[in-house]
Amino acid sequence: MAKAILQTVDRALQLLEIVAEHPEGVMAKELEECMELNKVTVHRLLATLENRGFIERDGNGYTMGIKVVELSSMKLNNVELKTEATPYLRKLVKELGLPVQMAILEGQEAVFIDKVESLTSLRMYSQIGKRIPVYSSGVGKALLLQKTDEEILNLLSKIQFTQFTSKTLTSAEAVLEEIKQARITGYAVDHEEHEEGIVCIAAPIYDYRGEIIAAISAGGREGVFKGNWGQESIQIIKNTALEISKRLGYRG
Repeated sequence: MAKAILQTVDRALQLLEIVAEHPEGVMAKELEECMELNKVTVHRLLATLENRGFIERDGNGYTMGIKVVELSSMKLNNVELKTEATPYLRKLVKELGLPVQMAILEGQEAVFIDKVESLTSLRMYSQIGKRIPVYSSGVGKALLLQKTDEEILNLLSKIQFTQFTSKTLTSAEAVLEEIKQARITGYAVDHEEHEEGIVCIAAPIYDYRGEIIAAISAGGREGVFKGNWGQESIQIIKNTALEISKRLGYRG
């Protein structure tokens, strides 16, 4: 079956490609000629793309907008992040004997973008591409550490809390208190809040700007992070997150 193509979107993307080929700028008249479209149609397409930040207009005509740079940076950052982080995640699994995962923030959810399984029989919810609410996950809380209290409460106000286990936090205030504690310790905890019997320790990853762009976590059965070995394991997780951050240019 032939692919369904929306003509207006296709034209807008074609126009964007033409603008990209002219870094010095291209006038509307030239675009009309290149695309063989009438003036009204081209100007509507240009106005839409400009409104969304995909193109910009100056004396030399239209050039690529900052939105394209932002989207490209997000893609490249994730590629670089996985490339740099994977060897450290594998090393962490060997050291702890626990499954390890990495996630980024998208809206009110953490999205797993990498995972390394351990040799144990322990299987967890996290899989590459899966999403998990920020309020019921260690990685979710870790991803929010740099946000202000007001920003966190505003983000959580848009969420309909779901009780996954008897220990799931079901109020924005309770989640904020956990995040406040995590800011002090440098790591966030999932106290069996998404899966019964599973505890996760998560630490943030920073980029060259000092911004949190991801978080890693290791998970195990209840009690695994208690005692001297538990404290040592937590420190190893934090150190691993810091090493990945340094690979990304973090100098904090």
